[in-house]
Amino acid sequence: MKIALVGVGKIAQAQHVPALQASPHWRLAATVSQEGSVNGVKAYTDFDRFLDENPDIPVVSLCVPPAARFDYAYRALEAGRHIMLEKPPGATLAEVEILSALARQRGLTIYTTWHSRLAHAVAPAKVWLAGKTVSAARIVWKEDVRHWHPGQIWVSQPGGMGVFDTGINAFSILTEILPAPVYLQSASLEVPENWHVPIAARLQFSGNVYAELDWRQTGPQTWDMEIDTDQGKLALRLGGNVLEINGKAVAGQDNIAGEYPALYARMADLVANGESEVDLMPMVHVADALSLGRRTVISPFDLSLSASTAVTTGPAA
Repeated sequence: MKIALVGVGKIAQAQHVPALQASPHWRLAATVSQEGSVNGVKAYTDFDRFLDENPDIPVVSLCVPPAARFDYAYRALEAGRHIMLEKPPGATLAEVEILSALARQRGLTIYTTWHSRLAHAVAPAKVWLAGKTVSAARIVWKEDVRHWHPGQIWVSQPGGMGVFDTGINAFSILTEILPAPVYLQSASLEVPENWHVPIAARLQFSGNVYAELDWRQTGPQTWDMEIDTDQGKLALRLGGNVLEINGKAVAGQDNIAGEYPALYARMADLVANGESEVDLMPMVHVADALSLGRRTVISPFDLSLSASTAVTTGPAA
């Protein structure tokens, strides 16, 4: 099936394009981007022109920043195209609710993707936790924003979500694997003087679940989750790609290969079956943190400085 990719930035080039090129389900037939392109693929800078000239491309995958995504997604649905939304699916919850309602009205597929849920060890972690009682959980999600988003000022602006752009990956795993849901009780947010959104956050959830997020970590990056239960301790390392039970690795792989191919395979199934998949709970936790969080203004943080190179590759998209 033909598909178009809207937004050809760093994440799209690193993850979406290779996944589509290797997919047995899809043919990347067009791109729409103000900057990037893909060799051998028809490229547009004007979205409306793309829609007008390509009625035979039924699916649009949207990888533009969240603040700009709603307008593209709405126009695509109005033009009768199925849509796939990179995480987070929008700048606000209301945007995604409106898009979901429009997709239902038009009989189209909408898929809010959470790539970290398809990390190697997430499914076996969910199976292991089923039926167990969770007594505590700790999330530590720390990475170098200058490496993963070099010069991308939008992440520090309203709608960019700041450190929650990566923290939402942890929330997507947490909401997938916990046997019972949790809700945010309190949060403390550190906001640089020249930012509109947090660069670091500490969050306390119900059920004794604690999360620490930071976008200033250089060197090795940390994407860990530890969960205590009545039948032992589970840990997910490398963003959900390695599962440890009572300190021993039992499942997964120490790489992120497979997350984005799995997303596109799922999208193919949804379109073929006339279904949609919309889950907003990871984004609800972010919205609650921005609503309840106590803000502390800290020194300015310059995204335009040279990116750190001494990092471990991993699931920071």
